[in-house]
Amino acid sequence: MDKINRLESVAQFNTARGQQTLHPLVSVLDQSKSSPIQPSHQLSELYIVFLKDTRCAPMRYGRNQYDYQDDTLLFIAPGQVFGFDEQEELLQPSGWALAFHPDLLRGTSLGRHIKDYSFFGYDLNEALHISGRERQIVLECFQKIQFELEHPIDKHSRMLIASNIELFLNYCVRFYDRQFITREHLHNDILVRFEDLLDTYFSAEKPQTLGLPSVGYCAEQLHLSANYFGELVKKQTGISAQEYIQAKVIQVAKEKVFDLSKSISEIAYGMGFKYPQHFTRLFKQHVGQSPHEYRQSPERSVN
Repeated sequence: MDKINRLESVAQFNTARGQQTLHPLVSVLDQSKSSPIQPSHQLSELYIVFLKDTRCAPMRYGRNQYDYQDDTLLFIAPGQVFGFDEQEELLQPSGWALAFHPDLLRGTSLGRHIKDYSFFGYDLNEALHISGRERQIVLECFQKIQFELEHPIDKHSRMLIASNIELFLNYCVRFYDRQFITREHLHNDILVRFEDLLDTYFSAEKPQTLGLPSVGYCAEQLHLSANYFGELVKKQTGISAQEYIQAKVIQVAKEKVFDLSKSISEIAYGMGFKYPQHFTRLFKQHVGQSPHEYRQSPERSVN
């Protein structure tokens, strides 16, 4: 990858595209009015949302590359790297872009829970694909922000702009919920592979070397971002990915507890627990009995 440049301000983002800066902390750009840009990789200190409404050059985000189709939203958070791998001297931006500095959100409702919008941590292959009607709603939100930017800055500006960005992001939560539903057949396949992954994990020697499986590990093995994977599991099963893993741990533990050739401590270590007391605490929390009590129960059944 070429040298990574820092994208530090809204003015820098606008200037690279030949557009005017109306507010130092936020900008909405109609990219058809932007000047061609020099391909580069940038470490963003801004929140950026790209609405791509025409097919354009493949964009690099971290280690992944994505060819945009019509009507796609991509979310970039501070600390993330993005850019283009094209070798041509200049590229013409297309679609729309919303960029805002974290300082804009200080003291606002959005600032208190911006991290709740987990799609800022999704990978490129998990981008939001929107319908024509959804695109219209997005543009209406952008226009409301643009209206405020064209209004002289006053004591209400920051709150109104932040509120409109929050409204836009809340619509995106709804659109992602719709995308999870419309791609349910693909997500069911991922759940099947998730279950197989856990079965294979506990039947191998991985717990002894890697410890208990984490959400991050499972997401990586399934080629998904941890945020997207967590949302998918939650929407498909009603429980978090961590809770799903814990349920699997308990299921496996119930079977192993009845192996009288091993002590409870040996079982705990063999399943990847660093400390047997952690195993006992989790087991009792889920089963209502300690592993020893469960082993001694009259039924001696696994359920």
